[in-house]
Formats: sequence, C-alpha cells, structure tokens
Amino acid sequence: MTFAYWTILIAALMPLFCAAYAKKAGGFHFARDNGDPRAFLAHTTGLAARANAAQQNCFEAFAPFAAAVIIAHATGNAAQATLNFWAAAFILCRIASIYCYLANKARQRSLAWMGGFACILALFIAAA
Repeated sequence: MTFAYWTILIAALMPLFCAAYAKKAGGFHFARDNGDPRAFLAHTTGLAARANAAQQNCFEAFAPFAAAVIIAHATGNAAQATLNFWAAAFILCRIASIYCYLANKARQRSLAWMGGFACILALFIAAA
C-alpha cells in the first residue's frame, strides 16, 4: 500500500480527534451526554465549539481528498512521488487548519483550507 493511501486513513481519523477534543473541552460526561452527543456539541461554546467545527470541516474535506487519491492511483498517470507529495501536503494543511480552528485564527484557517483544497486539485490534475 502506498503512502498516499495511508494518508486516507490519517484523514479519516482526524475528525475523531477533533470530536474527542471538543467533548473534552466542553465537559462531556459519557453517562449523561452520550445519549445525544450531537445536541451536546451543538450547545458548546468557545474552544469546544471550534473543535466541533474543525471536526465537521474534516468530514467535509475527507470525501474529495479520498476520491482524488484513489482516482490518481487508478489512472496511473502520475508518479508515485507526486501523489505522495500532494497527499502529505494535504494532511499538513489539515493539521494547520485544525490548529487554526482551535487557536481561533480565522484568516490563517482559511489559508490552510485553501492549501488543502489546492492539494486536492493537484491530485486530480496529476491524474489527468
């Protein structure tokens, strides 16, 4: 399995980290709040709300990224090093985006998001 394929797994785990962080920051109690965790997270504020937003954004970015990696592999038109580079760059942009969400740095968060989106586009272009 290639490194780029492994980054799909990493990207799939990122929202789980954000959800756990949001719950911890919001004071989630498993016995009390696990019956409706989405309602709990919807009522959080501050750091917990930003971590929940990061979770949602990770889920939104996952499908296009996974599709780009799989399609780029399937076409066989790009060098493996190219695929690995853009997949790794996407993961780094997503890590930066999560950090910026948590640190409440809106402008930098948007730049990190754009960087990640550019990586997805680069994977599709490499597949062409």
